[in-house]
Amino acid sequence: MSELVTGDAVVLGLRPAKLPSRALALSIDLVVVGAAFVLVSAGLAVATSGLDAAAFAAVSVATFLLVLVGAPIAVETLSHGRSLGKLACGLRVVRDDGGPIRFRHALVRGAMGVVEILMTLGVVASIASLVSARGRRLGDVFAGTLVVRERLPAGRSASVPPPPPWLVGRFAGLDLSAVPDELWLAVRQYLTRMHQLDADVGRAMAGRLAGELAGWTGVPAPVGVPAAAYLAAVVNERQARDAHRMWAASPSSSDGPGGTGAGWPMKPPGPTGSGRGGGSASVSEGPRGSGAAPAVPPPGAPAPGTPAPGTESVPPPATGFAPPA
Repeated sequence: MSELVTGDAVVLGLRPAKLPSRALALSIDLVVVGAAFVLVSAGLAVATSGLDAAAFAAVSVATFLLVLVGAPIAVETLSHGRSLGKLACGLRVVRDDGGPIRFRHALVRGAMGVVEILMTLGVVASIASLVSARGRRLGDVFAGTLVVRERLPAGRSASVPPPPPWLVGRFAGLDLSAVPDELWLAVRQYLTRMHQLDADVGRAMAGRLAGELAGWTGVPAPVGVPAAAYLAAVVNERQARDAHRMWAASPSSSDGPGGTGAGWPMKPPGPTGSGRGGGSASVSEGPRGSGAAPAVPPPGAPAPGTPAPGTESVPPPATGFAPPA
C-alpha cells in the first residue's frame, strides 16, 4: 500500500485508487454529464431554431465546452476533488502531497481528459492507469494529482503517536519550510509502524530519518533525545503550525475583538441633539462613531462650561471638608 501524508501530516492511510474503481466513478460521471448535455442541447436547439448554420455551430461548440468540460472542472474545484461518481465510489482527487486540489489542478485534469477520455473513448487513460504504479492517468501526471480511496476498512489506518510531553513546543523556532513532502511521508510511515519493526532496525531507521530531517532544517537534533521522539515532536510541531494557519485563514477567525470580520455587532451611534429648544448634543458617537463634528449650541444658549445666568455669585454647598492650607 502506498500511503500519502497531507500538508498538515494528519490524513492517514490513503490508498491510490486503481483502474476498476476509477472506471466505475468515471462511468457515473459520464452518465450524469451526458444526460445534462442532452437536455441542454435539446433546449438550445429549440431556442435557436431560427439561427443560421454558423451560429448554431458556435452554440453547439460552446455547449460542448461548458457542459462536458467546464462543468466537471467546476465540480472538482468546488468539491475539492469529489465529483458525483467519486463520491459514490469513495474516491477523491488530491495533490501529490495529499492536500486538496485547486482550480489549476482541475483545469489541467479536465483539459487532458478531453484528449485521453472523450476523444479516445478512455483507451489512453486506461493504458496510462494500468502502466502507472499509482493508477495515474496523463491528466494526473501533468496536474500533479492523484486519485485516492477515502473509505478504508476499520482498523486499517494508523495514527502518528504523540511526542513525549517534555518535547511539546521545544521545536517552535525550527524552520520546516524546506523539508520535502517525501521525507514527511517517510517519517510518518516510520512512526506509525515503528512498533512492528525490529528494535535495531527501528533505531537505525529513526537515526537516518532524524539525520535527514536535521539536514533540511539546518539545526542538528538535540543531544540525548531519542531519534523517534525527535521525529514525533517535529511532526507534532508541523501539525500545530498548519492547524494555526488554517484557523487564521478561516473566515470566522477574523470576527471578534480586533478582527476585521462582521461577526460582532457594531455599537449603535449615541444620541445626537436636534439643536432645537436648547437641548444638549452629544460630542461624539462612542468608540465606533463616524467622527462627525459636535453639534453647535443654538443662538442665545450658554457655551459649554459657562454657568447659567444668576448663578455666578452662588457659593457651592458646604461639604464639611476643609482643603489643606
